[in-house]
Amino acid sequence: MFYYIIALFVIALDQYTKWLIVKNFELGESVKVIEDFLYITSHRNRGAAWGILQGQMWFFYVITVIVIIGIIYYIQKEAKGKLLLGVSLGFMLGGAIGNFIDRVFRKEVVDFINTYIFGYDFPVFNIADSALVIGVGLLMIQMLLEEREAKKKEKSYGENGTHHS
Repeated sequence: MFYYIIALFVIALDQYTKWLIVKNFELGESVKVIEDFLYITSHRNRGAAWGILQGQMWFFYVITVIVIIGIIYYIQKEAKGKLLLGVSLGFMLGGAIGNFIDRVFRKEVVDFINTYIFGYDFPVFNIADSALVIGVGLLMIQMLLEEREAKKKEKSYGENGTHHS
């Protein structure tokens, strides 16, 4: 249940911030937060990251539904007793649903976080995108920790003399 609360929080924050942008900014309008680093810029995206696959809404509908079903399955079957895995899946679920809502109701995704990293104008993104990245990052950490634990068990198994190769 906790992991679904994370997803709901991400969805609510994502949709609220997008609503604020749509209500208060003209498309293309930008406000400096930190010079040469962070701007709030009203942007729309009809594709995926970096604007790829523009206008392929049915593709995004199908893929997102499959992803959401997969994440829910993993939360139900694999996340019990694995806090980091569950949290990562909660973030990914919230992010996937947040952008899905935009695609279904607006036919485009509202983006507004505009960053310049080492002078590179990074593509404009939103809270849902951030949650997806955080979720994937946490999932990678979980996988590394599980791999380390498996190697530890394998090593101690071999040292006990019970494993023959």
